[in-house]
This record gives sequence, structure tokens and C-alpha cells, in this order.
Amino acid sequence: MTVTEDRPGPALDLEAGFDRTIEADQRIEPRDWMPEAYRKTLIRQIAQHAHSEIIGMQPEGNWILRAPSLRRKAILLAKVQDEAGHGMYLYAAAETLGVDREELTEKLIDSKQKYSSIFNYPTLSYADIGVIGWLVDGAAICNQVPLCRCSYGPYARAMVRICKEESFHQRQGFELLLAMVNGTDAQREMVQESVNRWWWPSLMMFGPPDDDSPNSAQSMAWGIKRHTNDELRQRFVDMSVPQAAALGVTLPDPELVWNPERKAHDYGEPDWDEFKAVIAGSGPANAQRVAHRRRAHEGGAWVREAAQAYAEKQAGVRA
Repeated sequence: MTVTEDRPGPALDLEAGFDRTIEADQRIEPRDWMPEAYRKTLIRQIAQHAHSEIIGMQPEGNWILRAPSLRRKAILLAKVQDEAGHGMYLYAAAETLGVDREELTEKLIDSKQKYSSIFNYPTLSYADIGVIGWLVDGAAICNQVPLCRCSYGPYARAMVRICKEESFHQRQGFELLLAMVNGTDAQREMVQESVNRWWWPSLMMFGPPDDDSPNSAQSMAWGIKRHTNDELRQRFVDMSVPQAAALGVTLPDPELVWNPERKAHDYGEPDWDEFKAVIAGSGPANAQRVAHRRRAHEGGAWVREAAQAYAEKQAGVRA
């Protein structure tokens, strides 16, 4: 067979096939060819997501022993275990892209990869446990439900179960707050104080404004993201306002008002300088979170070594 000069080469055939899959809104699987930039973007996003789930165990884990009843301890313990499971799903999804979770963990504890800025704020009262469930997990749901339609198959499938569990976490947080606001004056004040501290960091969870988000456009073109940061932030605000009214708490934003023309709420601007400082490692608990994760990783070395020795022994038996 004669090969003509204008026939696309194998690399162009592969890239054209990738583009057709994206345009048809179908899934890219680990066996499929993908551009290196697409693979690196996914590794960065999935790793950051996995790190957030693992680091996110710390602020709530601090309250397991101090929860006010056996029921509340059991709920919180189950939630923290769920977050660990989410991290494992996501590390497994990242591994399908050719990276090792050991490598990703090293990058986390060396501060070479980031995690969600929200987990660098301390939990100062038990009301924070409810507010994290309501606002932080509520924001996570807004962010993550569209990822169930992500163009990369393993990530999208992992998100289906994670979103179901995050939805349960959000409801338990709201239920806890509902119990507290129907309690004593001190409990109601504790809830309002907690909402005041967590509202703005929750808005920052969606990332910088669209005009300052350099990766968003390409991620949306590839079908990794389905909505912009500002679209998701607006959705979260509109979802949270009636829930705050049901709880009888005030959201700490004097500019928050219903806009009948947009059929959405106008709201104030988060402190983006604070956001950038926290992302850069200067948040209230950045150093504490990373140091704790490092201690846990180093303390668990004997478990990993034992598991590796057992796997090698089993492989020898089968051979």
C-alpha cells in the first residue's frame, strides 16, 4: 500500500480520536490515548481533591472525643471515615493516570501540591462541626456533582459515590445546627458565631473569580469541568440563603440581596488577598495540617512495609 504525504500520521489520528470523544461528550478511559496536558491537568485536580479529603479529616477529627453524646460521636466518627474513603477512591483514580499514591503523598507533605483552602481554618467550637457539614460539604456538593459527568471515566465514577455520601454529610450538619438553634441562647449564639467565621472561606472554596482562573477555560473545553467557578459560587449562595433563613441565622454579608432581574442573589466580594495567602501556605492552620499529615505518614511506614512484604510473599506462593 502506498502512503500518501497528506495522510495524517498515527499521532494525529490519536489526537483526532480524542477530540471526537470529547466532542461527543463520551468518556476517556485509562486505555485511551490522551494529550499529555490533559493527563497532567487531571493528575493535578484529582490529587488536590484527594489531598483535600485526607486533610479534611483533621478539623473534624479533633472533635470526636469531645462530641456531646455517643450518638454525636458515632455520627462524626462515621463521617471522618467516609472522608478517608473518598481520599482512597480518588488516589486510585489518579493511579490510572500513571502516578503512584506514595508519590502524591510525598508531594502533599512537602507542600508541592495543594489542597482545599477551607481546611486551613481551625474548628473552635462544636457548632463548627455542624457548619462544616452544612456549608463546607454543601459547597463541596455544588462543586462535585458536575464532576460525575467529567470526561475522564475513573474520576467521574468515583464522584458518584462520593457525592451521595457528601449529601448525607451536608444533611447531618444541618440537622446538628437545627438541634442547636432550638436549644439555649448560648447554643444559638455559638451557631451564629460559627457561621460568621465560615461563610467567606466557604465562598472561597470555588476558587478565584473566573477572570483570574487561568485553568478553567481549558478544563471546560476538555469536559473536566462543567461550570465556571463563579457559576458554582452563585449556585451555592442561592442554595444557602433559604437554608440560613430556616435555621434563623444571618449570613455575614451586608450586600447579600435578592436580585429580581437576575433571579439570583447579589453578594459581596470575598477577601481574595486572604484566599491567596491561605493557598500560598499562610493560613491559620496550614503548617499544623501538613505537619500532622507528615507525622501520620511516617508513623504508618511499618504498616505499608508489612503490607508490601505480605504481597511479595503471596506473589511468591502463587509463582
